[in-house]
Amino acid sequence: MLNDGAPAPRQESDASKSSNETPAPSPRSLFFAVFPSIMLPMFLAVVDQTIVATALPNIAASLGDVERISWVVIAYLIAGTVAAPVYGYYGDLYGRRKVMFVALSVFIVASCLCAAAQSMLTLVLARIAQGLGGGGLMTLSQALIGETVPPRERARYQGYLAAVVVCSSTFGPVAGGLLTQSLGWRSVFFVNVPLGVIAIVLARRLPSKQAVRDRPRFDVVGLLLFVCFAVPLLIGLERLQAFDRSVFVVAAILGLAGVASLLLLLKQEGRTPNPLFPVSLLRRPEIWRADGMAALHGAALVSLITFLPLYLRVVHGTSATQTGLLLLPLTAGIGFGSMITGQIVSRTGRTMIVSTIGLTVVTLLLLVQAAFAVYMSALELTALWGVTALFMGSVMGVVQVTVQNAAGRERLGAAAASVQLSRSVGASFGTALIGMILFVTLAIIDPDGARVFITMIEQGASALDALPAARHAIVQADIAYAFRAAFLTIAAFTAGAGLLALTNPAKRLV
Repeated sequence: MLNDGAPAPRQESDASKSSNETPAPSPRSLFFAVFPSIMLPMFLAVVDQTIVATALPNIAASLGDVERISWVVIAYLIAGTVAAPVYGYYGDLYGRRKVMFVALSVFIVASCLCAAAQSMLTLVLARIAQGLGGGGLMTLSQALIGETVPPRERARYQGYLAAVVVCSSTFGPVAGGLLTQSLGWRSVFFVNVPLGVIAIVLARRLPSKQAVRDRPRFDVVGLLLFVCFAVPLLIGLERLQAFDRSVFVVAAILGLAGVASLLLLLKQEGRTPNPLFPVSLLRRPEIWRADGMAALHGAALVSLITFLPLYLRVVHGTSATQTGLLLLPLTAGIGFGSMITGQIVSRTGRTMIVSTIGLTVVTLLLLVQAAFAVYMSALELTALWGVTALFMGSVMGVVQVTVQNAAGRERLGAAAASVQLSRSVGASFGTALIGMILFVTLAIIDPDGARVFITMIEQGASALDALPAARHAIVQADIAYAFRAAFLTIAAFTAGAGLLALTNPAKRLV
């Protein structure tokens, strides 16, 4: 009797409820209401990692302490990685719009401190503060997509955001060079202030969330253990790129400290009632496989972006300007691929099959590069990289949508933070490993060429020009051979990511 009588009143209440609710916004109005408010914070977070790189020589000349110049970049990366889960945690509790205001305010104030720095130490400290703000911009932007956009539309927006990331990465070095040359290096930090203020104004349009009444105790122990995990690991991976035997011992010790902290972190998060990292969430196969895809994809992509300029300068003798132009298809292809993937997933609802196909094609193309790159011209390689990047764009949007859907609305911040952390660690590990493979391969076939390679890493490819013509040709051929091993290793990264996509149980959006 209860089951027979239940449907009618429920239908009536649903009808009356739907008549009183405001209609869902159209895709066009939703885009203009949400995307600009999310795009600009993400643009600031990404562009600040690249715009500073061009200004580093001028910063070193102005402040001195050249041996610490790399910390201007490392400090921001580490602080952003540490801050990401904290913003995800508080965004889940108190609403992402409120926490976005905090992140933007910290970022703006820290940018002013960076611009006003009078020594390398104060600049590094200010960059740490800036990273503490920037780390939240990426995480909160990704989580806001899951909060405000219907599931089937999220892939489309992830494609848009991927295009923003690519444009930011491409725009950053160009803008940094122009600003540094015309207005000085401090302008690369001051430019964040007006953009940050505009971002705060736009963020006011985002939906708000009522704060929870019972504020749970923050997982301080979990945060400290995460810092003890992330900081040594990232520093150790960065130090590995120095290719010094003494550094390998230090990197190994830092790596062991990071692994020990990770084990303690997992134990802590499994027993605390309100964990910073919900272990139960990360145990789900669709989430840990997606995070693994993000790590391997980041390792492959950042390694290519890092070392392909060196390959072009050494093997094909291109100038700095020519190298930048030849790499444009690589950066543009990722953006176009991400947008195409977003359209496909939005229309079909299928997710991992798109990434599986894309990563399979990428792996095959990387194997082609390993076998035939030495016989190809720079233009032929550029076209091949453009096609490779187009299919590499099939990953990050799918990863974000998969993790967000599996995590649910209440854990969007934690889910977005896990993806960002995976990608950061994967990118750092991949870059260090590829650099080590290049160095070891050269050390085996030509020890003197390995020393030249280290000099090029530190001073640029122009260091090769100081060699005699005959020696120049030999080292050039040896480095081209070493890149075969690098391309094969990157292909292994993408093959591993493809296997994780193939075995991921999350196949389709509802």
